[in-house]
Amino acid sequence: MPGARGVASRLALFNRADAHHQAAASVLESDPGPYFVPAGILAEVTHMLEVRHGTEKLDSFLSDLESGAFALHCGERDLARIRVLVRRYESLPLGFADAAVIACAEGRGGQVLTFDRRDFDVISHEGTVSVHPSW
Repeated sequence: MPGARGVASRLALFNRADAHHQAAASVLESDPGPYFVPAGILAEVTHMLEVRHGTEKLDSFLSDLESGAFALHCGERDLARIRVLVRRYESLPLGFADAAVIACAEGRGGQVLTFDRRDFDVISHEGTVSVHPSW
């Protein structure tokens, strides 16, 4: 399932008590990647990790980025698509972070791993991305 993955899946991996932990582990173990993290959501992800799980888990995530387990995708070429998505789906509201994940996925295999399907399911009907796990 090459493409962008929602970072919520990575957060679920850090917390064995998370209701989505096993699903995230199964999906990621069955797929060798690559895994992309849009640079535009890096501050949000690292803040969530640090606040919810502490600096040890934050360090682990940063180590994954440094080692190449996740590729940091800068996405300058995705900005126009992000703007279109934010405007088109303002009633969701989609927001920058989700739009960045979608734009990244569209250019890299079209697959998104997320457990917050509300916005992504609507956009998947356009046919440019597919949402996983598919439950």
